[in-house]
Amino acid sequence: MEQKTNRMLDYFKKHNGIARFSSIIKAGFHPDMIKVLEKEGKIEKIARGFYRITHYTLGSYPDLVIASLQASRGIVCLVSALDFHEATNEIPKYIDIAIPTGTRANRIKYPPVRFYHFSVKTWSAGVEVHKDEGYKIKVYNLAKTIADCFKFRNRIGINIARDSLKIAVIEKGTNPQDIMKYAKICRVDKIIKPILETII
Repeated sequence: MEQKTNRMLDYFKKHNGIARFSSIIKAGFHPDMIKVLEKEGKIEKIARGFYRITHYTLGSYPDLVIASLQASRGIVCLVSALDFHEATNEIPKYIDIAIPTGTRANRIKYPPVRFYHFSVKTWSAGVEVHKDEGYKIKVYNLAKTIADCFKFRNRIGINIARDSLKIAVIEKGTNPQDIMKYAKICRVDKIIKPILETII
């Protein structure tokens, strides 16, 4: 049994310390082995259907990694994306995830996630893929995030949107033309333009 559990731990290590239950079974391991390693404290359940080597660091953004693994079509957006780009003083209470309209939101117990439905056009625009120690995190670029924040200003707060716009332009050097390009896609160009003009 010890040899088999060691093989399973090696499997986890080859997958950056984390594995989905279904993939573990497909790899030929028995579910009882998961229970054994859990009981021994060598692996832990971190979310529905996901396990990791105990205390294994999931990159610099562990909550974003775990949320991304559970929402395959999800893209980190709004305040969470601002925080990722270091363009806000807000501390996100949730992981904000954008999914296309008509897509069912997965039930995620951990981390706390708030889903937003984007039209296919706005959902697919401005997506960046960042790799964090082997894990992929999809997040909107800063210019697109600003436009999204104004689109959802009634839900996140207009002050957060305004402040992030200033930070993006003045501190981060985001091109105002890029912001306006995404503002048109999100249909908030008439709202952002006068505010942007006072900044530049």
